[in-house]
Amino acid sequence: MSDPQRPRASLRTAVVWEVLKDALERRAKATGREAAEGGAVHGALDVLDTGGGSGNFAVPVAGLGHRVTVVDPSPNALFALERRAAEAGVADRVRGVQGDAHGLFDVVERGGYDVVLCHGVLEYVDDPAEGLRNAAAALRPAGTLSVLAAGLGGAVLARALAGHFTEARQALTDPEGRWGSGDPMPRRFTADQLSELVAAAGLEIAAVHGVRVFADLVPGVLVDTEPGALDALLQLEEAAAGLPAFRSVATQLHVLAERD
Repeated sequence: MSDPQRPRASLRTAVVWEVLKDALERRAKATGREAAEGGAVHGALDVLDTGGGSGNFAVPVAGLGHRVTVVDPSPNALFALERRAAEAGVADRVRGVQGDAHGLFDVVERGGYDVVLCHGVLEYVDDPAEGLRNAAAALRPAGTLSVLAAGLGGAVLARALAGHFTEARQALTDPEGRWGSGDPMPRRFTADQLSELVAAAGLEIAAVHGVRVFADLVPGVLVDTEPGALDALLQLEEAAAGLPAFRSVATQLHVLAERD
């Protein structure tokens, strides 16, 4: 049954969250640190969220009982994270530190985390390969890495559907996947490019998903006014996320990988 109070913003995170939640559960079982009945935790996972900002993923992960360290270069984002964690009742499980992907080990421990999130980072760093190597090096043996980055296909499709055909072609042929000087996104990836970067960092890819395959193309009025439309669109996103034909035109790409 549709929940009329569910925010449309959930479309942006629903697929990633379901994949991540399952990965956290598997990692907790593998380490013998599962949540007990009633929400008590025998031994929480240590999770690192690089570029975690105000806690879109960190706070829900902490809500599952895990300890989360957020590294972000923005003091304002870290302040918002602190407030958000307090409001959610997980302030004791969330720690924010100022830093970035390239200087990661100036502020956190190398090889100290069961799970590392690298969401919305690779588009902006000077060297995506180095950023991924650092994220991988922060993992404990058999740890899990979650990577979320901007997808090239989604940008090309969006520009074309908006009638900006020259910009769509520019994005398609530009080495960084940008549609012009006014493009706010510094870099985009294909699924193959992102997978190759992850593999080059010494990780084994477990899954690749497309995120926001349809959500950014569907007029908001259809989702907001049609009963049950939001839930139906979420189910469609989840069904299409793992199919190569659809993830190639997704707004974002999600790669789940593991360290040997």
